[in-house]
Amino acid sequence: MVRLHVTPGLRFTKGHGTENDFVLLFDEHGEIDLTPALVRYLCDRRAGIGADGVIRAVRAGSVPAGAGLDARTWFMDYWNADGSTSEMCGNGARVFAALLERDAGVDLAGGLTIATRGGTRTLSSLGGGRYAVGMGEFRLGDSGGGFDAEVEARGLVPARPALSVDVGNPHHVVALASTSELEALDLTEAPRVTPTPPAGSNVEFVVTRGGEVRDGIERGRVRMRVHERGSGETRSCGTGACAVAVAVRSWAGDGAPDIWDVEVPGGMVTVRIVGTRTVLEGPALLVADGEVDVSGVPATAPTV
Repeated sequence: MVRLHVTPGLRFTKGHGTENDFVLLFDEHGEIDLTPALVRYLCDRRAGIGADGVIRAVRAGSVPAGAGLDARTWFMDYWNADGSTSEMCGNGARVFAALLERDAGVDLAGGLTIATRGGTRTLSSLGGGRYAVGMGEFRLGDSGGGFDAEVEARGLVPARPALSVDVGNPHHVVALASTSELEALDLTEAPRVTPTPPAGSNVEFVVTRGGEVRDGIERGRVRMRVHERGSGETRSCGTGACAVAVAVRSWAGDGAPDIWDVEVPGGMVTVRIVGTRTVLEGPALLVADGEVDVSGVPATAPTV
């Protein structure tokens, strides 16, 4: 496969989903030499553009990660701010949907299946700048009473029990007793999870906020903060919101709601639990288009 080197002027779009922000690259045929060094530069909030991650819109047949898929399938090539790749990003998937609508002319009214490193996902437009993402299967850890791990974090004494939840990428959810505990957390340093997850983990801290009945349907409500592996604390995490909803419903037991409104520092998203699958709903906004000079970025790392 022929891969072109990045030219000094790289066109990009900046977007966010509940303030989880991304640099987006529309690269249908895989012509951008996307490297960890380039990703770190683009995400640098002082020396680059600034973002929690980079998302490339590319056809599956144009990237090694898309091997074995229909070559025409749109692939969400997601990179963390530290230059590592990740399986999936729920907020990023909504922003990816907005980019495909605008730049590829894709009609999402009836849904579109895309590929990610975490498997296929379905994107749908809800209108008014809101999108739904079918997030696939989730898996709860071997809870043994509701928890299967322990988490230590700055500002939280003592260490707290956590439940592992896999929603295509790994998470550990910690329940806190009050919003004051939640606000006292210092997430400038990554929480420590025991036993140590082999591939790392996103860690969510959650406080329940009651619920309501809307249109005859009960909805739960929670508030959360998150530390994402490879990015640090972010204003929102879509996969994390799904993990939190699944964990809290599990702890609540029989009769708990299947719909959860999740408050994050950057806004609110909604998670619908359908059997063993989740659907994430929320806004996505493309805020700017531009061209960035990347002539000084070292091309020392291979494309993943």
